[in-house]
Amino acid sequence: MSTQMSSASTSDFAFPVAARYAGMASSPLKDIFSLAARPDVVSFAGGIPDPSLFALEDIAECYDWVLRERGTRALQYGVSEGEAELREQAARRLSRELPTDASQIRVTSGSQEGLFVAAEALIEPGDVVLVESPTYLAAVQAFAVHGARMVGVETDDGGVLPDALDAAIRAHHPRLVYLIPTFQNPTGRSMSAERRAQVADVLRRHDVPLIEDDPYGELSFDGERFAPIASEPGMSSRTLLMKSMSKLMSPGVRIGWIRAEGPILDTLAVAKAAISMQSSVVDQLTVARYLETKDLDAHVSKVIEVYRERRDAMARALTGRLPEGAHVTRPQGGMFLWAALGEGWDAQDLLADAVSAGVAYLPGWSFFAEDADRSTMRLSFVTHSPEVIADGVGRLGEVIARRG
Repeated sequence: MSTQMSSASTSDFAFPVAARYAGMASSPLKDIFSLAARPDVVSFAGGIPDPSLFALEDIAECYDWVLRERGTRALQYGVSEGEAELREQAARRLSRELPTDASQIRVTSGSQEGLFVAAEALIEPGDVVLVESPTYLAAVQAFAVHGARMVGVETDDGGVLPDALDAAIRAHHPRLVYLIPTFQNPTGRSMSAERRAQVADVLRRHDVPLIEDDPYGELSFDGERFAPIASEPGMSSRTLLMKSMSKLMSPGVRIGWIRAEGPILDTLAVAKAAISMQSSVVDQLTVARYLETKDLDAHVSKVIEVYRERRDAMARALTGRLPEGAHVTRPQGGMFLWAALGEGWDAQDLLADAVSAGVAYLPGWSFFAEDADRSTMRLSFVTHSPEVIADGVGRLGEVIARRG
């Protein structure tokens, strides 16, 4: 009886929600995974790696070794900065692009936590953060919940426009700039070496810090590797460079890192401790063992071959199925195509019919900090085989044809 009364008395109770989370009962990221889990829907919505490509045996062997040889340590508390072995391996890998010492690495539970840690360390309510238009939607969320005001900066197929960035800095005096220069999420675009140098020049002249997010840079289909903006003269000390193992090894492991220099390293460690104390020691030591004893580059090369084939399959399937005048990116790496259907189209409005037809994508409006182009959609090509991609794009084409 008392249990029933207690249940009844609390059934109408609602916790007061912080203003920064008002209206966030759902999120595009939550919706992505819901769509991906539906067996009746071919989902192009999420950048979800094909699990058949995971190096399962190698990863299992590394977990076994860690638990057998380092078990008591792996199951104990760790340090907020990250385990020494992983920081050394991360620094070694980063040094191929930018000289890096293990002391300059801070480990995070994936690059998403890295963004939250950086926001916690850097942003005050009311600060302006300049982002590409469009940009990674979860970065917008991470900055927004810390009270930042995002301002979108104009882009073209080569990434953010340096003149537009210069003008936006002069107009808004931002706390920082957030960019994804290589195989950008959501568009797949990459900045040329010349564009990176121009962007670095703008940031140096205005003395504005940069968060450079690079989870996709190693997924290059033609072998071209882009040096990070952080490697430009004078930029390493003013850049937080975010890296992740999610797209290279396994997203479920949830390990990434931030490269930084100077006093901000201590602040990042304090912020990390406040958020999650530490990343999983078991996972950190396993990733370190994997990087030390396995050939990640060889594994990535195999993944790239598959992703390239799937990108081509999606590009072929889309030909002739989108409205006349639609624009589709053709990325040279990464995980995403970006389609702008053109004037008069609303990808959000189209989504319900698409899901009913058994195909899903992510409407592009959620990637804009402001002035969203509602005709846009993000399509990930990495999860499904070419045959499934052709079938899913065919269903999408039929929906568009009925609306046209």
